[in-house]
Amino acid sequence: MKLLMWLVKQPIKWLFRVNVHGLANLENVGERALIVANHASFLDGILLALFLPTQISFAIDPKYFYRWWMWLPKRAVSLFPLAHHDPMAMKTLIQQVKSGEYVAIFPEGRLTATGALMKIYPGPGMIADKANANILPVRIDGAQFTHFSRLKGKVRQRWFPKITLTILPHHQLTFAEGISNKDRRHQAGEAMAIIMRDMMFASSTYNERLWDALLHAGEIHGKDHEIIEDLDRKPMTFSDVYTRTMVLQQLLPKPAYRGEHVGLLLPNVCGCYLTFFAMQAIGAVPAMLNFTMGEKATRGVLKTANIKTVITSRKFIEAGELEELIACIEEHATVLYLEDLREKLTLFHKLKGLFMAKFPSLGILRLIKHVEPTDAAVVLFTSGSEGAPKGVVLSHQNILANIQQVNSSIPFDTQDLCLNALPFFHSFGLSAGSMLTTLNGIKTFFYPSPLHYRVIPETAYDINATIIFGTNVFLAAYAKHADPYDFYSMRYVVAGAEKLQQETRDLWANKFGIRILEGYGATETSPVLCVNTPMYFKLGTVGRFLPGIEYRLEHVPGITVGGRLYVKSPNVMKGYLLEDKPGIIQPLADGWYDTGDIVAVDEHGFVSILGRAKRFAKVAGEMISLTAVEEMCSKCWPETQHIALAFPDANKGEQLVLLSTLENPVRKELIHYAQSQGISELQVPKHFLFVSELPLLGSGKMHYVAAQALAEQMLRKEKTS
Repeated sequence: MKLLMWLVKQPIKWLFRVNVHGLANLENVGERALIVANHASFLDGILLALFLPTQISFAIDPKYFYRWWMWLPKRAVSLFPLAHHDPMAMKTLIQQVKSGEYVAIFPEGRLTATGALMKIYPGPGMIADKANANILPVRIDGAQFTHFSRLKGKVRQRWFPKITLTILPHHQLTFAEGISNKDRRHQAGEAMAIIMRDMMFASSTYNERLWDALLHAGEIHGKDHEIIEDLDRKPMTFSDVYTRTMVLQQLLPKPAYRGEHVGLLLPNVCGCYLTFFAMQAIGAVPAMLNFTMGEKATRGVLKTANIKTVITSRKFIEAGELEELIACIEEHATVLYLEDLREKLTLFHKLKGLFMAKFPSLGILRLIKHVEPTDAAVVLFTSGSEGAPKGVVLSHQNILANIQQVNSSIPFDTQDLCLNALPFFHSFGLSAGSMLTTLNGIKTFFYPSPLHYRVIPETAYDINATIIFGTNVFLAAYAKHADPYDFYSMRYVVAGAEKLQQETRDLWANKFGIRILEGYGATETSPVLCVNTPMYFKLGTVGRFLPGIEYRLEHVPGITVGGRLYVKSPNVMKGYLLEDKPGIIQPLADGWYDTGDIVAVDEHGFVSILGRAKRFAKVAGEMISLTAVEEMCSKCWPETQHIALAFPDANKGEQLVLLSTLENPVRKELIHYAQSQGISELQVPKHFLFVSELPLLGSGKMHYVAAQALAEQMLRKEKTS
């Protein structure tokens, strides 16, 4: 039989170019081991038996064990029928593991129907616990693309894709003393699910560049696979994206130095996606400009990131009535219009671009040969603690790590279609709505504005969208204006960037029968930290931490539950760009990012957001500095004092309330002042409360806790009167 197995192994190894990583982990697993693997295809058992250099027994489904054609595998390896509901079979298998046999089992209990992990049964965890055995995870990758999988029509199947087996370090289950057998079994099952999920991320590839990931996606799904589309209704394939990007990069001016920050001011259209990757190809780092932030903030952004060139479109500027913003930008940077670049296009550019796209090793990859995965890939902007703009620098590795973290938790497939109306300058719109989807082969429809509340549901219905990302404000507005059948095809509705209100959750559930998956993150974390998933969901939480994320909670005086959240992970940003050192990346001192949020983590790992430690408000998904609001009010009404506060708002997440010694403030005056200073209207409070004097601490500083309580009391009285 050894000779037969050797004869079978050689052609399989050659045809599928099988690679095995982590053999040292198999050698160090110990005397008792339960080998667990994802179930990608009917080849999985053969692959483990042939390429793991040790004798393995296999637990398989009885419906296959008793088939007549299993006589040869039974002679070659030790097979054991295992039904998850059969306690006697479980006991026998436990004894086999205790005796020192290495037993392999597929915890999913079936072949994947999505390409990702299916439900994880608790049985394997219980077996490892009862047998006191180490758990050795093995990732099988590539077999899902063979004709031996059950993914026909969902992935591009081919005869001999490359297959990789990755053996991860072993795990030992531990439990608190004195827990019941029922709780122990449940915890063992949960631990097994986490081990399998972490295995998928740990064995994934994210130490590469965005262009590498885009090329790899084309290889997996086929270059003729449609990947992006917008309102022009001219879908583009991977091949189209490669070719048009290679043409465009020839027309863009080369950066003054590798890694120069170049502003990109475009809406959600295919042209923005193409320009983003064209800039990557020439060695420039796209700095995504927020065209809604106002002139003052824009000037600060240009200075902070040391931006000397901005790429935009005349058509967009005219449609968005952004002439004043462009005039402001032109005072500090050179503005390039895509329409002007198009006039320089020649047949030579087209032919060269086609050649570079057809032969990436001679074109695309040569252009980016000096780019490292840890280099900056994009600059996004957020507000600082005092309202000054900060640049968040994300590396290629940051973005791709976050994509793989989400992939290991939520099953996507190429039959999905994402409707992305979130702007590219928002991390949720860029990383989740654009990179996550397209690099997974999911066709993405770009819609230029999330504010078209009536049109977006119609668009979702028209294109048969299955995925949509949004903030609470946007999702509530879409649901309010949509027909009950507009979202008939929707599989995933993912909420983030601000707290999801219960009214919004109920509206989607009652009107469309859809459960919203709420997540949590930050621009600095590329952006996702936690998310509820179809399999692991808990109402009122933002889900569990994604794999690969370390976290700690630090005690905050006065807070009895939870603590201030710090995270460390491959998806945590490369560093900040700050006003004091324009253009210079300032990394985190120890790699830990302070989220500024107070959170609690329950015994099952679900995270609840209790509040923010920093004085910020999140209005319509945008972070607003309360300090900056107070400064603006003091300049408008210098003879009075003000405290800016934040309160929950059913429509916009939070609303700004101004506690002021000004008796009759006129909001229009403040709006006019904000406009004159180039400040966003989002920073103008909606509600004003008059007090004769503001509460102070003994030190003379503002007593914000007392001010919040006082304002809450005054608002309650107004509501009841």
